[in-house]
Formats: sequence, C-alpha cells, structure tokens
Amino acid sequence: MSMAVVGLLAGMALGFAGYFGGFGAFVLVAALGAIGFVAGRFLDGDLEAGDFFRPRTSDRDYRRR
Repeated sequence: MSMAVVGLLAGMALGFAGYFGGFGAFVLVAALGAIGFVAGRFLDGDLEAGDFFRPRTSDRDYRRR
C-alpha cells in the first residue's frame, strides 16, 4: 500500500472522528494514529528503542573542545 493511500485513510479517519465525535475524538484518533505509526516503524525495523534515548550529536559538538 502506498504512502498516499495510507495518508488518505488516516485523513478520512480523522475527518470522521472530528465530524461525528467532536474535537476530543479527533485528538484521540490523532494520538492513537501517531502511536501506531511509531509502533509500525519499530516493527519494520526502521526505528530502534535506543533511538529515543540516545543524545543527538552534531558536527559542532562543543563538549569535545
């Protein structure tokens, strides 16, 4: 399934939740969708658990000076 179709389905789900359930349902569906997205990326192997806990490094790491 292409990312365009996934985006279309997610948009439709958010639209239905917002229309029929109000703003609270919209926020709940959006939050659960984000959690599902992260879980899917984790299960596909695109993310590792350590990615959430490692500090970000940059080219200008001033601690090394």
